[in-house]
Amino acid sequence: MFFERPESGEKAILVHINLASPDANDNPKELEELALSAGADPVEWLTGSRSDPSPKFFLGKGKVEELGELVRLHQAELVIFNHALSPAQERNIEREIQCRVLDRTGLILDIFAQRARTHEGKLQVELAQLEHMSTRLIRGWTHLERQKGGIGLRGPGETQLETDRRLLRARIKAITARLEKVRKQREQGRRARSRAEIPTLSLVGYTNAGKSTLFNRITEADVYAADQLFATLDPTLRRLELADIGPAILADTVGFIRDLPHKLVESFRATLQETVEAALLLHVIDASDEERREHIHQVNKVLHEIGADETPSLEVYNKIDAMEGVEPHIDRDDTGVAIRVWLSAQTGEGVDLLMQALRERLAVDMFHQYMDLGPEQGQLRAQLYGQNAVLSETVNEDGRIQLEVRMQTKDLRRVLSRLNIPAERYLTAPEREW
Repeated sequence: MFFERPESGEKAILVHINLASPDANDNPKELEELALSAGADPVEWLTGSRSDPSPKFFLGKGKVEELGELVRLHQAELVIFNHALSPAQERNIEREIQCRVLDRTGLILDIFAQRARTHEGKLQVELAQLEHMSTRLIRGWTHLERQKGGIGLRGPGETQLETDRRLLRARIKAITARLEKVRKQREQGRRARSRAEIPTLSLVGYTNAGKSTLFNRITEADVYAADQLFATLDPTLRRLELADIGPAILADTVGFIRDLPHKLVESFRATLQETVEAALLLHVIDASDEERREHIHQVNKVLHEIGADETPSLEVYNKIDAMEGVEPHIDRDDTGVAIRVWLSAQTGEGVDLLMQALRERLAVDMFHQYMDLGPEQGQLRAQLYGQNAVLSETVNEDGRIQLEVRMQTKDLRRVLSRLNIPAERYLTAPEREW
């Protein structure tokens, strides 16, 4: 925010307070993973319990004094709270302990800022940071709160704080406009794929569930994948060929997390629109994680927030290589529809089952029949061969050609339309037994 980032890891004190409301309590282990992902060096924990947060310090007075002693003892440079703090609480704690304070939201924003690589990703993170920062400006300008007076010191009639707020608003407005342009470009791409009837598959899931590893395994891409939170930030799209289905687009998206900052969700709406518009969501779940049920709940919560909760989904239980006695398999509902696939993206076990489930879930009307063509229908024959749809060919004594054709019905309709041949001529023929 207003501090230079040191080149080495900062010594950090982590604070977790158990509150009476269970919904307000985040996982302490997850905070430590977030801190490590941000490059911090956690040296000590401060824990405690309260019925409700203190309006002034969030903590009680005694805990604030204990926190100050820990900061001095370890010469810590940063205190990270596993909670959302108000700007006033941040400011008051900093004043008491003489150390920089960061809440959970600020920490997640910092990690996103480090991981953004593309121009769009950087814009999205900067927008979320600026909107978060706008409520915390006073921390950096306590010495310039009042307007100056006197000869030669009269300014434009606004404090430094007001000037910064005005500049922030201008920057936020500019970034929002540029992201709107990005959103329109993405919308054009989606419309083009829709016209070509290419389905989009979107990988979603809790952070560090293995989405990018699975993405690389399926598409043979080289997307950065690591055992850390928010390893993937910038969305990646790759073309995928599915037998009997044809081309599809697979999208790797940012991981979700409990209490994902609302401003961050808003900023990434252009990216997450790929998820909303997807034909099928692949919900990747770390099957070996003890808290997988809670993680599933949190992902569904974010999907609801962005309006993607009605999109069809297939659960992918990943990392079975870290579990004992679990073999790759497909779970089906009462009607036989694949709803869950168990696999390991790391070793590749069960990926073939995932591809089978995808073909089933995306299955479209297939045309598999014999077609009788006259000698004059060479163009149609050439088009069918061009679509790799001809399985066999025989020529009768009268010169008529009999082709065994297998292709999607919509593709055959398109071919017949291009050649001005009535679709009913072939699509109403009785299907042959194979």
